[in-house]
Amino acid sequence: MNPYIQSLRLRTLPLSVSGIILGTGLAASKKWVVFALAICTTLSLQILSNLCNELGDAQKGTDTDQHGRAAYGMQSGKITERQMKAMIWLFLGLCILFGIALIYTVFGTLFNIQSLGFIALGLLAIIGAVTYTLGKHSYGYIGLGDLGVFLFFGLLSTMGAYYLQTQTINWEVFCCGVAIGLPCVGVLNLNNIRDMANDRKHGKHTFASLLGPTGARIYHSVLILGSLALFALFGHLWTLCILPLWGWHLWYVWTHTERLDKQMPVLMFTTLIVAILALI
Repeated sequence: MNPYIQSLRLRTLPLSVSGIILGTGLAASKKWVVFALAICTTLSLQILSNLCNELGDAQKGTDTDQHGRAAYGMQSGKITERQMKAMIWLFLGLCILFGIALIYTVFGTLFNIQSLGFIALGLLAIIGAVTYTLGKHSYGYIGLGDLGVFLFFGLLSTMGAYYLQTQTINWEVFCCGVAIGLPCVGVLNLNNIRDMANDRKHGKHTFASLLGPTGARIYHSVLILGSLALFALFGHLWTLCILPLWGWHLWYVWTHTERLDKQMPVLMFTTLIVAILALI
C-alpha cells in the first residue's frame, strides 16, 4: 500500500462520521449541503489527528515496536518527518476551509454569536487533534485520550451536527451523543490494550495502561454494553440487532491477548452501523 495512504488510516474514517450521521439523522428536516460539509470537516479533522498521532509517536519513539500490526509510513521509513509535516499542514488547511464554509452556509455570517461559538469549537477540535500525541504536553500520554475521543467523537460530533441542522438542542440528542461516544472510546481502548506493554515501556500512560489488562477489559465491556443500554433506554431498539456481533467482539477481547488489531475495524464499522440503526 502507498505509505501516504497508509498513514491516513482510512479504516478509522467510518468511526469519525458516526456522530455526524446520527446527529443529522435525528433532525426532522435535513440540509444536505450542511451534512456534506460537516462530513468533509470531520474527515479532515480525523485524518489530521491520525497524521499528528503518527508524527508525535515517531518523535517520542513510541511506535518503534510494531508487534501486532503493520508499521505506518514514518515507522517504516517510507515517509520523512518533513513530508509528514507537509501532510499535516495540508489537512489543517482543509479543516479550516471546510469548517469556515460549513459555518457560513448555516449562519450566513462568521461574525454572530453562533458562528463565533462554532469557530471556537472548531479551533478546540483542531487543537485536540494536534496535541493528542504531538508536543511536550500531549494529553494522550497522560491518560486523557479517552476523554478527548468521547467529547469530540461523541458529544461534539452528534450535538454539533444536530444543532447545525436545527439551531436547537435537546436531552435525547445529548444522550445519543454519549451513547455513540462510548464505542468510539472503545476503539481507542482496544488500541491501548494492544499497545499496553510498548506504551508503558516508552512512558505513554494511557487509561488502559493505568487500569491494567483485566481492568481495561472490564472498562471495554462497560463502554460497549453501556452504549446499547443507553440507546435502548431512549427507544432506539433497532440498535440491539448488533448485540450478537458485539457479544462476539467482547468474547474475543477477553479470550485473546494478541491479534486484537483485527477487532478494531470490526468495532469501527459496527459503531457506524449502530448510528444508522438508531435512526430506523
